[in-house]
Amino acid sequence: MTLRYLDFEFSENTEGIVTIDAMASVRPQDLAALHRELSLVLDWAHSHFPDGPGPADDGAPWDCDLQGTQERSVQERLHYDPQTRRLASTLGSAEAVRHTVTLSISGTAVFGEAFRERFGVGVAG
Repeated sequence: MTLRYLDFEFSENTEGIVTIDAMASVRPQDLAALHRELSLVLDWAHSHFPDGPGPADDGAPWDCDLQGTQERSVQERLHYDPQTRRLASTLGSAEAVRHTVTLSISGTAVFGEAFRERFGVGVAG
């Protein structure tokens, strides 16, 4: 499965810990596909590095933080009247919903290299 929604960025600290971050924001009709991608990544991490997730200080090869938000917005129409020199706004009737997910994975250099190979993403340093 090619990752369509998750776009990963890599960084590495001086102690050799790799951080892999991704964020995706989708419409409700794309949420199930995003969840499948997240599950694919986390299933891979759990099956190939079963001693994680957990703190690196405790010897775990990887750890993660997964967060999600749901945002609702309504289009606001703005109109400037040069005669009155005032801005007027009216709210539209349609509400838009977006689901935003962030995934941050930290791990050993071995975990990072295996992740890069599995998901075909480059390492930026």
